[in-house]
Amino acid sequence: MRTNRRSFLAALLAASAVPRLSWADAGSPSFLACAREADESYALYGLTEGGADTFRVPLPARGHAGAGHPTRPEAVVFARRPGAYALVLDCAGGEVRHRLTPPEGRQFNGHGVFIAGGDLLVTTEQRAEDSAGYLGLWSVTDNYRRIGERPTGGIGPHEVVRLADDTLVIGNGGIATDPADRTKLNIPVMRPNLAYLSPEGDLLETVELAEDLHFNSIRHLAVGPGGVVGFAMQWEGDPEAIVPLLGLHRRGAAPVLASAPEVEQRVLQGYAGSIAFDRTGAEVAITSPRGGRLHRFDAAGSFLGAVTRADVCGLAGLAQGFLMTDGSGGVLMSEGEAVRPLARSPRNWDNHVIALSV
Repeated sequence: MRTNRRSFLAALLAASAVPRLSWADAGSPSFLACAREADESYALYGLTEGGADTFRVPLPARGHAGAGHPTRPEAVVFARRPGAYALVLDCAGGEVRHRLTPPEGRQFNGHGVFIAGGDLLVTTEQRAEDSAGYLGLWSVTDNYRRIGERPTGGIGPHEVVRLADDTLVIGNGGIATDPADRTKLNIPVMRPNLAYLSPEGDLLETVELAEDLHFNSIRHLAVGPGGVVGFAMQWEGDPEAIVPLLGLHRRGAAPVLASAPEVEQRVLQGYAGSIAFDRTGAEVAITSPRGGRLHRFDAAGSFLGAVTRADVCGLAGLAQGFLMTDGSGGVLMSEGEAVRPLARSPRNWDNHVIALSV
């Protein structure tokens, strides 16, 4: 059947009249966070800067972290690492739009990021047989069809973030794991790195730590003003060793490693769970749920102070200070040494708070 010009124009006008949803349709959240409910179910929440819920979308199992689309109310949530699925969620309507599955013999590693203005999703993955790292590429405009992959330049990649020019930065944790039970297989010879890839997948730069720190698994990342990358680490060596768990890096320079005074550093038990810059870039912080601490540093890596909070892990930057979540349902604001409770709910927040760029 031939479509005449009038009917074609009518269809075009009708399509253009369909409203495009934005994050305002999901309550204008500033952050996303996964949680376990009091009844043992799981959900993704939107949070305002004041700690209030804006939406809730049920999850079939524990979520680790996710990625928020830069313009529309859509989020990708990854199963607890290692995972075999990721869900694309309509945060305004509360529905699952797509279920992503990695290729045979691969697993998702808990994190992802949107690039190209939201047209492309990048996911961290590893090969089951040897934990070699890959970035999965998914076309958002083509219903999240998988269109390719790129090596990450390391073993056991965890988080990936983007710089302003869509350069990708990957924390390759360096740990090979058993695909069934996550047993760590290569600790004596593990070799973590921070890798930079162009949007086309070319390896631009790889940063490794000194030999005596090769047990420091590079895991979580944050980007500050001017392209400085902060990385949080988890120590796999001698549990009595006192080592830095925060690193700062700029392309082409040596990494700067930062520590608190020895007594405070020991409290962290070799584990940093999340990292964030405040929005001014003047401060960077890490959290340790094992130590019940938030540690603050200036942009040069000098220690500024500590905040005590049991089971704190989720972390995101505010205009001044940080938003924190804990395993007991608390949402808090930290500014300097002061901590102000914002909300408390009968749920257990998971490891991460995802800031939306809206």
